[in-house]
Amino acid sequence: MTDRPPISQFPRAVLDLFDAHVHGEIDRRGFLERCAAHVGGLATAGTVLAALTPDFAAAQTIAPTDPRISVSSVDIPSPEGLGMIRAMVARPTGSKKRGVVVVVHENRGLNPYIEDVARRLAVEGFIAVAPDGLSTIGGYPGDEDKARAAFATLDRAKLAEDFLAAARYSEDIKGGNGKLGATGFCYGGSVVTTLATRLPTLRASVPFYGGPPAPETAAAIRAELLVHLAGNDARVNTQWPPFEAALTAAGVKHVVHIYEGVEHGFHNDTTPRFNQAAATLAWQRTLDLFRRKLS
Repeated sequence: MTDRPPISQFPRAVLDLFDAHVHGEIDRRGFLERCAAHVGGLATAGTVLAALTPDFAAAQTIAPTDPRISVSSVDIPSPEGLGMIRAMVARPTGSKKRGVVVVVHENRGLNPYIEDVARRLAVEGFIAVAPDGLSTIGGYPGDEDKARAAFATLDRAKLAEDFLAAARYSEDIKGGNGKLGATGFCYGGSVVTTLATRLPTLRASVPFYGGPPAPETAAAIRAELLVHLAGNDARVNTQWPPFEAALTAAGVKHVVHIYEGVEHGFHNDTTPRFNQAAATLAWQRTLDLFRRKLS
């Protein structure tokens, strides 16, 4: 990453405002105006927003041209003929059949961070399929604010069906061994938990700081769940106890890890909310589960 202020230098109120902005609760202007009251003016608020905004190029860890992998795209029919879902596919080189992992993005579509996550999985020996929820309205636009605004216009029920269609496609993808897992971040974390309630062949689901579906759906899960939550994320964390209780009651194998003192988005190494220690541990736990369930 580029040289940015550590997350500890941002007031808690500013981080909460940024979280609200990222999740579409306030727009850019609303963030700047409210942030200004905490940092001494609009000019400083603009600097703060720039510091918190993703820097994709600096954070890339696996290049698309890495010789260990191949990267392509595929178009998957959206249910009811409503357009096509474009997905990035990253796979290890060689002819060995591999476990497949669906990677679901945050509320900004298939941005460079999520593409990098897919490539990281490919380097670790999995075929990664990363659908772009914005496909049917033009795809990720290359700008986070535009992506967030576009995402807010989507029909969420249709979007859920699009991701389910992408997961079903991934089960039978060429080169796969028929064993399917899923991981997702923020909005995508919610998606992969919901996928587990709807796709009984899903073997492993790893949500990062995404809210769960209704507790009454927990009994339908056949996958093993590994849940990663940020300690400083009450908005999401308060949603989990009822669902976790339902998982326990239904006998669903699951583990919930809360990484104390870190922010929502701690795995995203393109922003100052990234926490190296928590991200490394959570990623290793994720790989361990996928190796055990998808090999």
